[in-house]
Amino acid sequence: MLDDPDDLTILAGVISLAGAFQREVIAEGVETAAHGELLLQLGCELGQGYAIARPMPAAQIFEWMTQWQPHTSWVAAVRIDPNNLD
Repeated sequence: MLDDPDDLTILAGVISLAGAFQREVIAEGVETAAHGELLLQLGCELGQGYAIARPMPAAQIFEWMTQWQPHTSWVAAVRIDPNNLD
């Protein structure tokens, strides 16, 4: 999605279609801050992947939740028009 315009177009279409049907999208494989930022710009606010957290035992989840902070680029992400990706 970061390097292939066709992948980005498909992704924007899926997110837009989900929104049209009032469905949430959960992005799988958010591996870098750049992935997360682009997903947020496209309107996808839920995700999982190494950029968010590595796999952990269930007993560590509460501590992780109390300490986790989003990447600074995610906080500053501005939504873009998926119909104007150029």
